[in-house]
Amino acid sequence: MRQAQQLQARLAKAQQELEHQTVEASAGGGAVTVIMTGQQKVVSVVIKPEAVDPDDIPLLEDLVITAVNEALEKSRQLAASRLEAITGGFKLPGM
Repeated sequence: MRQAQQLQARLAKAQQELEHQTVEASAGGGAVTVIMTGQQKVVSVVIKPEAVDPDDIPLLEDLVITAVNEALEKSRQLAASRLEAITGGFKLPGM
């Protein structure tokens, strides 16, 4: 029982740390950059002026989607690696 409580405390600490760790992803050669926390919260979206073409809004939308999806994947990988270090690779339900 004590080991379970220790594991639970370490997992809670890791989740808290993930809130403050960030990953960055970009699309279009850096035209759109997204920064996201380890808990999959977007904290910043930067769009360079040259990426804004009023005649091609769909391209900008695609760049934003691509950057967000890449940041999301990186954030998931960060979270997985942190949790795997604590659980020794043991998969916990809901994690």
